[in-house]
Amino acid sequence: MMQSRSSEKPPSFLRVRLSFMMLLQYAIWGAWLPLLYPFLSGHRGFSPGQIGDMFAIGAVGALFAPFIAGQIADRHFPTEKYLGISHILGGILVWQLASISTYWGFLGFSLVYSLIYSPTLSLTNSISFHHLPDRDRDFGKVRLWGTLGWIMVGIGIGQWLLHRHTPSDAAEEVVRAAQAAGMADAFRLSSILGIALGIFCFTLPNTPPSKGEKRNAAMEAMGQVRRNPLLLLFLLAVPISCIHQFYFVHTAGFLGGYQVKAASFINSIFGVGGGGLMTIGQIAEITVLALIPLFAKKVSRKVLLAIGVGAYAIRMALFAYVDQIVGVTGLSPIAVLIPGIAMHGLCFGCFVFIAFMVVDEETTPDVRATAQSLFSVIIFGVGIIVGSKIAGLVADVALRPDGSLDYTKLFVYPMWGAVACLVLLLAAYPRRGPNEPIAAGVS
Repeated sequence: MMQSRSSEKPPSFLRVRLSFMMLLQYAIWGAWLPLLYPFLSGHRGFSPGQIGDMFAIGAVGALFAPFIAGQIADRHFPTEKYLGISHILGGILVWQLASISTYWGFLGFSLVYSLIYSPTLSLTNSISFHHLPDRDRDFGKVRLWGTLGWIMVGIGIGQWLLHRHTPSDAAEEVVRAAQAAGMADAFRLSSILGIALGIFCFTLPNTPPSKGEKRNAAMEAMGQVRRNPLLLLFLLAVPISCIHQFYFVHTAGFLGGYQVKAASFINSIFGVGGGGLMTIGQIAEITVLALIPLFAKKVSRKVLLAIGVGAYAIRMALFAYVDQIVGVTGLSPIAVLIPGIAMHGLCFGCFVFIAFMVVDEETTPDVRATAQSLFSVIIFGVGIIVGSKIAGLVADVALRPDGSLDYTKLFVYPMWGAVACLVLLLAAYPRRGPNEPIAAGVS
């Protein structure tokens, strides 16, 4: 029989601790990830292909998560201690990325940092699922603090760039170069936050390894993934992650160009550089995550996942055809782009977040941490590696003779990819009522 979920509410202090963990977990990542492309392109002078390599190598660590972090957390070592050690080491490493100027040096440090940081994404989910009595009711309230952390550092870095690295009365090219150089501070902020989280993790509730069966957790989890709907989700995660990566690789630079000419009140709120404006997506994400507990028991997983995939297609369409929409409607580019950015809430909340819930529902308790890590391998590992390379290659194709990017040509590829994923999901995902999982091993 599937384990029942308790109706008991979690202790308020426990939820505060888990929420603070999520806030720092995603602030660490959100401080620098949206700015990586403009920093490497505008300040380090790397080519689109080389920058694609950086995003790809940054996902390599996720490939090892189920065989290292998942196996350790499910079988050998308390999860909270593993997280603490990982974040302290990661904080020390990410500080170095602010000053490394060579391609091979940056690539090497990014690889090592990825091996340490990537597994922590799934393990923070796992430790939350372990201690929260009701996944549908409680996890969204905890996880939305991770999004809040991303927003806080995104706007904070944007304001820092505006007030410390934006020369007044300078040419547009000079302003963008100064802002790109200032983005090195994002790595330093990430380092400080990472070490703070590492220390905090040692105060989290004890999450010991399973004392059940001692067979390899990764092999058991892979055996449970072979049936639908998990198999379909794992297959869709690769192209969806590729589409997701187009957003994170190119959007900050794409928005930054429009922000230089945007109304000053927009920049006064979100800062400059594109990363702050991207937090509109995380603000929308908070709204979606807060609403999911109201719909998770009433709307089928298939419908929620389809909304997420459809939002990917709409977002890329708005980005690809922003200038054409402006020409027809007379709106400002920022007014057209803001709804596209806001689609991130539906993209993440209704696909990525719900998919992790399905993985937890469809696997047995002794391998859930490993199953979460396996899914992370696909969506944060294989998909990002492939998507980063594709995003770099498409950027090379979309380069104009003057070195600028043709964003219509760039974003139309992921738009059609999302449409194809939506058709596949609607055709192949099993019909099932709301909140009606069939857990592995249940006859």
